[in-house]
Amino acid sequence: MSVEIRIKDAVKKYGSNTVIQDLNLNIRGGEFFTLLGPSGCGKTTLLRMIAGFNSIEGGDFYFNSTRINDLDPAKRNIGMVFQNYAIFPHLTVRKNVEFGLKNRAFPKDKIHDQADKFLKLMQIDQLADRMPDRLSGGQQQRVALARALCIEPDVLLMDEPLSNLDAKLRVEMRSAIKEIQNNIGITTVYVTHDQEEAMAVSDRIAVMNGGVIQHVGSPKNIYQRPANVFVATFIGRSNLLPGVMKAEGGRALVSLPTGFTAAFDTVRKECVKDGLPVMLCARPEELIVQPKDQPGIRAVVDDCVFLGLNTHYFVHLLTGEKAEIIQESTIDSVIPQGTEISLRLNTAKANLFEKDTERSIMTGVENDLNAAG
Repeated sequence: MSVEIRIKDAVKKYGSNTVIQDLNLNIRGGEFFTLLGPSGCGKTTLLRMIAGFNSIEGGDFYFNSTRINDLDPAKRNIGMVFQNYAIFPHLTVRKNVEFGLKNRAFPKDKIHDQADKFLKLMQIDQLADRMPDRLSGGQQQRVALARALCIEPDVLLMDEPLSNLDAKLRVEMRSAIKEIQNNIGITTVYVTHDQEEAMAVSDRIAVMNGGVIQHVGSPKNIYQRPANVFVATFIGRSNLLPGVMKAEGGRALVSLPTGFTAAFDTVRKECVKDGLPVMLCARPEELIVQPKDQPGIRAVVDDCVFLGLNTHYFVHLLTGEKAEIIQESTIDSVIPQGTEISLRLNTAKANLFEKDTERSIMTGVENDLNAAG
């Protein structure tokens, strides 16, 4: 059964310090939902409130229609995977996986077959008799995941489960976790500070900062149409430039300090105002290098890094601001340092934020947070 998680007006305090205030969130049944944000933003605190490991100072938490605030963690039917795996060093792989079943009084004659099912699912059945100290980090993580899933929980909670693995293994394991979650269809809440990891595995992401959820949406929407400047700068790379808007025939013309003016057709009509101070956000791939005699933002190449498929250029604008550009590598040589260039802006993809509030003024922003209150 897919379990929906509803959180209404959640409050978490440590003494007189409030770390989460009036937080609202709906997590759909069966989805892979990620809490993403910098260290100390409250994402693990919120996960532990769902698990029952942290007290709740205010608000209501529901699994479907059941209020779980005062429910013992053991009765919430959750599976938990921790950052440090937390597998028992004195037990074999099989006994680690069977541990939760024995604690739940699972029928003894079915424990072996149930454990086998998840050992095979995690592709570690050939390691069943090994001790944990003879396993790689990735294998230990598979054991932890098999143990969490073996009890067939309603909800799977994962706290930075891949952070102790090397880069290549992280990519392999995140693919495996997503594939298994898709096959089982279990409601999964995943905590990470790794943006790429969150983008790769999630159905939806909640970006958090300072105990506040900033944006809830699909990876695509959060990346392409971030709700505010924090989300834009936290997810991926961003180049920010100040500008001033002018309204002309329903379009927004944005004048930059560089002397370049960009026309936007994707600003919400009620936000098109003469003299409105804005922040332009352009991803590195949204600035296109062209010869210096072409109209655009004038810049000078400071450095470049060739990475095979793409080449990264680091430039400074003639007004002094720094910017990063990512271009598909060409068969020709890279642009030398000191070369003056012009940058064309892809206005269909770039974003504008009101300078005072730092909120997006673009059409197409889909923030599911607004529906959770």
